[in-house]
Amino acid sequence: MTDGSVLITGCSDGGIGSALAFAFQAKNYHVFATARNPSKMTALHNLPNITLLTLDVTNPTHIATAVDTVRSHTAGSLTYLINNAGRNHFMPVLDEDLDAARRIYETNVFGPLALTKAFAPLVINARGSMVFITSIAGYVNTPYMGVYSASKRSLEIIAETLRLELAPFNVKVLSIVTGAVRTNGQTYFDDLRLPEDSMYKTIEDTVVARARGEDGATRMAAEEYAAQVVRTITAGRQGKFWCGSMAGTVWFGSTYLPQWIMDAGSAKGTGLDELETDAKKD
Repeated sequence: MTDGSVLITGCSDGGIGSALAFAFQAKNYHVFATARNPSKMTALHNLPNITLLTLDVTNPTHIATAVDTVRSHTAGSLTYLINNAGRNHFMPVLDEDLDAARRIYETNVFGPLALTKAFAPLVINARGSMVFITSIAGYVNTPYMGVYSASKRSLEIIAETLRLELAPFNVKVLSIVTGAVRTNGQTYFDDLRLPEDSMYKTIEDTVVARARGEDGATRMAAEEYAAQVVRTITAGRQGKFWCGSMAGTVWFGSTYLPQWIMDAGSAKGTGLDELETDAKKD
């Protein structure tokens, strides 16, 4: 007998989703761990009370199959739905490929929205919680992350509105405003290149280094992050929970500091000062 059930998207090895799956499983929850490619969830194989599912949040067939599977295992209820799957993205705004930008929104916004709609009856039956993994990037104007940051803040606004709309049905909605966490996410930017005609081409190495997490920032271990998040979810909290390195700092800054101070911090070490110096020479 388990204490409840939880479905987590984006559970590939080395990421936040995998760490959350471990933490929930250790607390005696039945975990439906999902990823676009189940072969990338090797760390979760053979653990008790974990069911691995193929789920691309942009694929309606995958979503429908996941709902049917969970419903058959749980008699029609789901204690927690955790929208974690997402795509990170780095590119100066003026260099954006619009098709790539749309794909970011499909994964980071419309996919979670579709999943939430599909699983809502099961979560309502359980009087459970819907959880959205958002980002501090939505609160700071980080250069080269405009589209990604906008997508994560968009998701958070949806979550905060949903929190009010689901209150009459005894369902809680929680946004985890996530700071820097040590994951495998930065390894996907090895082939990042700016367009040849980019105004930022001369600082491409700096852009790529930041995308790969080589900015010297402290990052919270995924296991520590997961432990804090699971405690918060199971305590029945709703609204926003800021977690991860720099999360508290960004909360304070975005709440109390003038914008020019926040902008100065965001621009530091991005190479924009080099471009400004070069522009003055011309």
